[in-house]
Amino acid sequence: MSAPATAAAHGLFSCRACSLVSRAGAGAQAMACPRCGAPLHFRKPYSISRTWAFLIAAYILYIPANMLPIMDTNSLFDTQQDTILSGVIFLWESGSWPTAVLVFFASIVVPLFKIAALTFLVISVQRRSIWRPRARAQLYRVVEFFGRWSMLDIYVVAILVALVQIQSLAVVHAGSGAIAFGAVVILTMFAAFNFDPRLIWDPLTTGHE
Repeated sequence: MSAPATAAAHGLFSCRACSLVSRAGAGAQAMACPRCGAPLHFRKPYSISRTWAFLIAAYILYIPANMLPIMDTNSLFDTQQDTILSGVIFLWESGSWPTAVLVFFASIVVPLFKIAALTFLVISVQRRSIWRPRARAQLYRVVEFFGRWSMLDIYVVAILVALVQIQSLAVVHAGSGAIAFGAVVILTMFAAFNFDPRLIWDPLTTGHE
């Protein structure tokens, strides 16, 4: 594969705030955007280490987010604690299978997919892999697209709580798993934001890493 022409290879900065392209001065490594004043860098500073930090925290919290109760249900006759998965099972058995599928996809599959995809991208960048850079860039765009809908996970859990409260005529309180779940959503958003997809193309060029 021929080396792509990159902005960094030509000494150009791209402002992530206003998208203005600026030419670096002699020996410049960083500067401020002449239009909006935002700091400019050829690559996001400490992108890999920051992404790893958020990913490791997300991995750690993903376990309690799915194992700890996400809601406590108190009715006149019973007290019950439900995790995300048990809530999905409840909705499925009660006949609300479309909602059950939505909760399972948004609250279990999507967060795990984002964590796994970002892990793969970070490892490939660290190993300076040249394997299918276009496909990896597209994978990052998919993760970024899901990131725009990350709060859907929270909304789905809120719907789950509302449905249980209505169908069971019970009082529902958020459990400790809800805090871990919300933290996982936020951490994956930060991980995706701190990862610099331009690092995918650097092994194909020379002079800028």
